[in-house]
Amino acid sequence: MPPRERPETGSSRLVLLGTLGGPPPEPSATGIATALAVRDRVYVIDCGRGAVSQYVRAGLKLSRLRGLYVTHLHADHVCDLHDFFLLGGFGPNDAGDRVREPVPVYGPGPAGALPPGRPGAPVVCPDEPTPGTAALMRHQVAAFAYQTNLFMRYSNISDPRELMDVHEVEVPVVGASALGETAPDMEPFPVSDDGVVRVTATLVPHGPVFPSFAYRFDTPDGSVVFSGDTAASGNVERLAHGADVLVHEAIDLEAQRAAGTPPEVLAHLAESHTSVDEVGPLAERAGVSTLVLSHLMPTGVPTSTWYRRARRGFTGKVVIGKDLMELPLRA
Repeated sequence: MPPRERPETGSSRLVLLGTLGGPPPEPSATGIATALAVRDRVYVIDCGRGAVSQYVRAGLKLSRLRGLYVTHLHADHVCDLHDFFLLGGFGPNDAGDRVREPVPVYGPGPAGALPPGRPGAPVVCPDEPTPGTAALMRHQVAAFAYQTNLFMRYSNISDPRELMDVHEVEVPVVGASALGETAPDMEPFPVSDDGVVRVTATLVPHGPVFPSFAYRFDTPDGSVVFSGDTAASGNVERLAHGADVLVHEAIDLEAQRAAGTPPEVLAHLAESHTSVDEVGPLAERAGVSTLVLSHLMPTGVPTSTWYRRARRGFTGKVVIGKDLMELPLRA
């Protein structure tokens, strides 16, 4: 499939690069990733499987990338993060495009502790069992050192370390911790402001994961909120108050149960995610104009089912996300 032709400037739009929820690769959708194109700038929220390829396929310019924002450090949200620099910064593609300047990367810092979990579970990398975004990027750069060193010597590629500007989002003092309450009630806090787009965040409850963020982007053409992976949360409602678009995850627990999901896994999913039946009322309380469902679990649920259940209790517009779908922030 050839990349789409897109103008360099224009009104802000949302591009759903991938809408799949969960780590297992599925043939019907790519990993969770969303691009927010704000005139001549592009910001990416989460970098799941296939994010870099989908970004280019959508006709978005790597040279226009102005920020990567990670909600949490589960593999299905970060497995393509380093590839934006390893591959996107390697050298010009056939369209003469590549990452040319340092790109800010915002994501969680180290959790600080592992919760007890299953007795006897092994610990990978006991010297650094809860790395944050900076360590994640550092270790990935090291893992590809041989290739990078060769190509810097013989092909004059960019040093990937000079293309990534990593910022670990500092959690305000609100009583949150990896071993206690991971997302207590709190007010949104600032993350970044480049003079065009202002980003704020809040903690969200995602099972034992800490920290896990939702982000709000306020742009000249409207506001959009990304829930990240979360159980239904008042923090998301607060962050999304009056937003033009809320991109929220959704799970169909009935379909998961019918698919034979083991009871202990089903309990974990219910604790860590938002049932599609809860999303509409949450969006209504937040007063958003458009609700977009993404990070959908499981696959195979008809679009009509997602739509019917998300519509309950919500008077705005509902959109069921599909890979490479584009939406203007304001119709």
